[in-house]
Amino acid sequence: MEANDAIRTAAKVAGRALGLKAAAIGAVLFIIFLLIVGLFGAGMGGKAFADSCGGRGQPGADLGDVGTPQQGQAPGAQMRKDQIANAKIIDQVASAGGLSGRATFLALVTALQESTLLNLDHGDRDSVGLFQQRPSSGWGTKEQIMDPKYAAGMFFFGDKKDHDPPGLVDVKGWESMDIKTIVRKVQRPDDRYLDLYLGQQDAAHQIAQEASINLDRPGQGGQDTGATAAGTGTPDDDKGGATTGPNDNGECFQDAEGKPSNGKPGAPFHDSTAPWPSEVTNPRSTADAIQWARNQATTGGRDWYRACLAFVARTYGWSFSGTTYAIDHYREMPPAFKHDKDRNPPPGALMYWETSQRAGHVAVYLGGGKIASNDILRPGYIDVVDATAIEANWGATYAGWAPPYFPKGG
Repeated sequence: MEANDAIRTAAKVAGRALGLKAAAIGAVLFIIFLLIVGLFGAGMGGKAFADSCGGRGQPGADLGDVGTPQQGQAPGAQMRKDQIANAKIIDQVASAGGLSGRATFLALVTALQESTLLNLDHGDRDSVGLFQQRPSSGWGTKEQIMDPKYAAGMFFFGDKKDHDPPGLVDVKGWESMDIKTIVRKVQRPDDRYLDLYLGQQDAAHQIAQEASINLDRPGQGGQDTGATAAGTGTPDDDKGGATTGPNDNGECFQDAEGKPSNGKPGAPFHDSTAPWPSEVTNPRSTADAIQWARNQATTGGRDWYRACLAFVARTYGWSFSGTTYAIDHYREMPPAFKHDKDRNPPPGALMYWETSQRAGHVAVYLGGGKIASNDILRPGYIDVVDATAIEANWGATYAGWAPPYFPKGG
């Protein structure tokens, strides 16, 4: 654990116990003691959790920023407890159905990619829950899908009457099949995003270990042990099969309408000097905002996990942005404010990317081709990186830039 994280944690404990000063002091001292002996470091400050997509953690879900600050949602605190609790429910459903530990592993990989293993009440279109299942696609009602036990059962066994949607056990040869083929058959995502599920394997093993889940557990009759389908590869094939991934040949970088994007991914970004429209007024000046963002990268804590829109709003002095998703913040900009695909933003501009998930991504342009972004190098932290890193590391599609305009901010 970083020193700043310890201080923030201690402050939060004290703040929640103003009426019990003795208890607060004891809690703070206990935290400091744990820090000294290294127990906190073993649980949070070592290996970063890979609870996100792609090689370095492409956000798969946005925590929202519609009225209250969403800081403190980093892996390790309550969020980690929720993930472990959900993992245990998934394993209990698999075990009760006679399925092997590999079934649990596949479910954890899928849920990590779809929802960060959190029981989300929102998602792409009407998707909700651990596996982002859609009521309109026959997975059940929203209330049913929001029950982790029910959602896990549907992932494993699908619609038992019509087998549509199918579950894992409906996929012939699933025990010896590669992850991408299984995900394609059960979750039915866009093929461009199948590679992202492979990046969740380490996180799945880590969470299983923390939850005391035996991923080597043999099946007891519920599994399908049929032969592997031709051309499907081998289990846990982290190199992928024949499926085209988001970085292959640069052909799948498309805009929101599915058309080839303008501007080759990876092309450098250059500074411009476009002035902000008169409607753009913020509590913090552009120069101060850029410095604040840089300070977060050097002295800030693990406060920004999957909270990119919250981060840019705080950068400009707002408590919240007033918008749920980062990409919606761009789409809702006045037309004259949006600079689609333009790779010449002025310092202080907000830059937006389409990702494999509903939320999209936004970062602050610092100038000189650099951005301040959360999760790009360290989940939950802010880092200063090349603006091209979002495309290169996450396979995202650059949407454009806009001035720091927060009409719904507060």
